[in-house]
Amino acid sequence: MEKTASMNPGFDTNSLDGQTFSISDLAREFDITPRTIRFWEDQGLLFPRREGQTRVFSRRDRTRLKLALRGKRLGLSLARIKEMIEMYDTARDESSQLLKFLDVLAERRAAYERQREDIEAVLDEIAGFEQVCRELLAQEEATGAASGKVAQRG
Repeated sequence: MEKTASMNPGFDTNSLDGQTFSISDLAREFDITPRTIRFWEDQGLLFPRREGQTRVFSRRDRTRLKLALRGKRLGLSLARIKEMIEMYDTARDESSQLLKFLDVLAERRAAYERQREDIEAVLDEIAGFEQVCRELLAQEEATGAASGKVAQRG
């Protein structure tokens, strides 16, 4: 697994080679729209250079986009995503980055655990309502069947 897969670029991806990407290359690779990429650029997360009207993205931009999309998938706010990515750009060692990321993950885990508890409570309520409805239907059927027999006898 490459080092960036852990949300930790920790190295200058521009120095690896001069590989560049077009907006359509990145859109296709990450299965997002060019508009989404332009949004992340507008938010100050990507810094492509321009060749005329064309955006040219570096490996660093690609890594930042990958991290931003991971942060979004985790449910992080734009401000938190930006904070995390900028921290990787300025930190001299990985321990502070990793500790901060562990804090962020703990927050997200707690939020999702609360959501799961809320969902389970709602599902329990739904099950209770379903049971009440079934019992009422059974009573109506029993009452309707009994009154139908009375009407037939009379």
